[in-house]
Amino acid sequence: MVPEINYFSPLFTNSFSVPDSIVIIPTYNEKENIERMIRKVFSLPHDFHLLIIDDGSPDGTQNIVKQLQEEFLGRLFIEERAGKQGLGTAYIHGFKWTIARHYDYIFEMDADFSHNPDDLLRLREACVEGADAVIGSRYVNGVNVVNWPMSRVLMSYFASVYVRFITSINIHDATAGFMCYRRKVLETINLDKIKFVGYAFQIEMKYTTIKHGFKLVEVPIIFTDRTLGTSKMSTSIFREAFFGVIQMRINSIFRKYPEG
Repeated sequence: MVPEINYFSPLFTNSFSVPDSIVIIPTYNEKENIERMIRKVFSLPHDFHLLIIDDGSPDGTQNIVKQLQEEFLGRLFIEERAGKQGLGTAYIHGFKWTIARHYDYIFEMDADFSHNPDDLLRLREACVEGADAVIGSRYVNGVNVVNWPMSRVLMSYFASVYVRFITSINIHDATAGFMCYRRKVLETINLDKIKFVGYAFQIEMKYTTIKHGFKLVEVPIIFTDRTLGTSKMSTSIFREAFFGVIQMRINSIFRKYPEG
């Protein structure tokens, strides 16, 4: 078993450098993709750390990560949770973990290569140049989705149109799961008040970021549907997003959002 790295010990300070960027990847049954993804992220010209949040994958995803930790000591981390607890709670767990370790740029990304790891560099650059949060956007420049059936493209695209109509936020890809946040954004947001656990979580985080007065920009990406593994999308996730947006908008009327 690979021990947890204590960032604040003299041993860590003297032996490892802590980079400014970390990528959070939630996993559930991603054994076909996870090693390739880890190696790809660590091959990039910028020094990224990786935090895997695994929800008890029965296919052994977590074991693959633990084996690779020996090769990428001090760069690759895993947090294991019991059972499927939802995408939103995985990211909240990861946000708190990374905030405590003082990373400056905190990324969200899927494990299945639907998000191109090369685009991490572009999202980070947009943050460095002044954005507080950056969306890897499928729809800011038309529709840039590959290998999805037309029904799913339309559902995703019009979900963002629906979000814009209900919330009045000018975001083209409100459900996007490819993100970069400055640490100050996640420190300002009360993460314990983020309630949605499915893809509505992504909408709630973007909406809350904007309500706190932070600058959120969209960087165009090409989204390619997974070729290995199984999609986690379900009708219950879609229902949460559809009805949750209305609930979120109503709740925001009675809530104060301090400027970040």
